[in-house]
Formats: sequence, structure tokens, C-alpha cells
Amino acid sequence: MSFTMKHLNPAFESIKPNIGSSFTSLRFSRNENAKANTWHYHPEIEIVFVGGGSGKRQIGSSISYFKKGDLVMIGSNLPHCGLTNENTKNDFEIVIQFKPDFLGEAIWKTPEMNKVINLINTSRSGIVFGDDTKKYLEKKIISMHNASSLKKLAKLLDILNELANTDDYTILNAGKYYLQTQVEDNERINVIFNFIKNNFREQITLEEVSDIANMTVPSFCRYFKKITNKTFTQFVNEYRIIHSQKLLAEQPMSITEICYESGFNNFSYFNRTFKEYTQKSPSEYRKEFSNIIS
Repeated sequence: MSFTMKHLNPAFESIKPNIGSSFTSLRFSRNENAKANTWHYHPEIEIVFVGGGSGKRQIGSSISYFKKGDLVMIGSNLPHCGLTNENTKNDFEIVIQFKPDFLGEAIWKTPEMNKVINLINTSRSGIVFGDDTKKYLEKKIISMHNASSLKKLAKLLDILNELANTDDYTILNAGKYYLQTQVEDNERINVIFNFIKNNFREQITLEEVSDIANMTVPSFCRYFKKITNKTFTQFVNEYRIIHSQKLLAEQPMSITEICYESGFNNFSYFNRTFKEYTQKSPSEYRKEFSNIIS
């Protein structure tokens, strides 16, 4: 297998607040956010609202497929990528980024901020909010982005309050992803994750991935399981299954073609692994999305 070093460099993203603001709010048109499809991390907490579309969501060691857009909150230094790319077909995307101390330290000690503090702490594992919350907050997020000065800040606090008081969410890594406070581990795991992202259609050996991580195979296996709570084989299979879900939902390819396009070289193994992961066969899964297959 051949690969180039540009695929392996971890990406630390340096973020500057909007002029005249204590935080960043960016709006991207369809397919405009090119950075989204590269593994990266930053100390800023991030809220991502994807208006419509579908795609692969990869936050920490959690990989999943989203449809009808997305609303996620990503904690400080939690690696993520893949919310949008050239195939996502989202209508637009709004990204809000702020440092944990962007309001100073004193405000976080007030009782009014207790629930927001809990929200921010929970976001260290990644949070995806449900369709009802996403739909309810869409106008507020757009209004916040278009506002200026103090009104913009007030609207962000209102959004954080809404997110802090909803039960309509799922924790993506369930407290079992351990990189949030260890940036040196982020850089190593980003190398590994970028390698998987760029090579999952091929057969990846433990020797190859251990080599790029500069570890022995036994050390790598222990490290990867500790960090992600998954074996390397489980993680790669999950990545391939999520990719196959995207193809099944969006592309008029045969299931056999999708099997090989997703990195599986055995059709029966693909079927068995897919059913273990989704509790459905590939054909059953495709029927659920027949209305959006082009």
C-alpha cells in the first residue's frame, strides 16, 4: 500500500474570533467547508448546524451516518471530521466556535450557568441533538449568526441555554474516549484516523498502521483499545459499514458493488458484519431510504 505524508499530518486548527466578537460564527454554502472532511482538533468548543443533506459524522471514536442535516456539539480538543464533503448536499452549514473561557472565569461561577457548564462538560464526549431540537433551534441559530455585537452574544447564550435544557440528545462517545485533555494523543490518533480515512477501501494490516504510529503491534493494539474502547478491526469495520450505509442510501449501486467499494473483500462477511452493526441486512436498510436514492 502506498501513501504520502500529507495524509498523515495531524491538523491543529487555529481559530480567531470574528472581528468585534468574543467567538466565531461562520456560515458555509453547500460543499464550501472544505476543512470539515479532514481530521482536526482545536481548544474551542464547536456547535455545528447542518441544514439538510446527509453524510458521515466522525467525532472521536464515534462514526455514524446522518440524514436531514445535523446539530452537534463538540468539546475542546475532541478530534472530528466528515460532517460535510462534496457529496453531502447540505443546504448550508453554520459553525459556532468559542473557547471555554470566552466569557471570563467569573460568569461560570454563577448558579445561572450551572446547566450550561454541565452541557460543556458533556460535550467532551461529543453530543448529537435530535431532529426536534434541531428543527426548533434552526431559526435561532440563523438569527444569531446574522446579529451583531451584544445581540449576537445574547442569542448565543439563549442557544446554549436551550441545548442545556433539552433531553433530546445522544452522547456519541459515552465517556469512553480519552483524548480530550491530552493533545499529544490527539496528534497521534489523528495520524491513525487520517490513514484509515484515506485507505479504508484497501486492506490495512496491523503492521502498517503500527508503523505509522511508531509503535510495535502489541503496543499499538493496547493503545488503540484504551483510546477508542474498540479494537482496530472493530473500528475499521465500523468505518466501512458507515460508508456502505451512505452508499446504500444515496447511490444506485448494486449491493455487491457497495461491498467492495466499502473495503470488504468478502460478500458474505460484509452481509454478516452489516447486520451485526445495524440489525438489518443491506437490502432491508436500502429499502428504508428508497425515497432518496437518485
